[in-house]
Amino acid sequence: MIEVDRSAPIWTITINRPDKAGALTEQMLVDLRDAARDARQAAAVILTGTGKVFSAGADLDAARAGLATSPLWEELSGAIADLPGLTIAALNGTVAGGATGMVLACDLRIAVLSAKFFYPVMKLGYLPQPSDPVRMAALIGPARTKMIFLGGQKLPAATAYEFGLVDELVENGAVLDRAKQLCIDIAAAKSETARAIKAMCR
Repeated sequence: MIEVDRSAPIWTITINRPDKAGALTEQMLVDLRDAARDARQAAAVILTGTGKVFSAGADLDAARAGLATSPLWEELSGAIADLPGLTIAALNGTVAGGATGMVLACDLRIAVLSAKFFYPVMKLGYLPQPSDPVRMAALIGPARTKMIFLGGQKLPAATAYEFGLVDELVENGAVLDRAKQLCIDIAAAKSETARAIKAMCR
């Protein structure tokens, strides 16, 4: 259910479980984490999904069995954040709950116009992974982060873009092509130059 296209120099990692709204099982989290760890030589990594939802977060049965508080979420987002190449979340649809962490860890976030963003951990009785509110607040500020985590707000794509949670909006169906366009220059550049520039942007 996690597909990895290792075509050099751009890797594409796809969550392919459209019948379950991209809900993540423990094995899917392991596969995502391992793919991110393996992608250190890629010039760019695109993270995307299939269907109308990028990911609904944890599979509900798995969440009740303990996945909601698993360290795998932090391991995944940490592996993405540590990648020296360009990382792009190409969001084909809605992002919810713990799936937000890997999206926040990317360098760029592109979303379709129909996407929505929400993180209902408080309602469900869980704490978010530690890095998620920190990364979100760095993008949109503490007050707007509290609107999502404490106010339970579900943001439509236009509001997410206005807040700075998303860097660009595209028509439905065009998000992967746009992400690949953004990788053209880095794919042709010397890896040491591109990685040095990314390091300077931090």
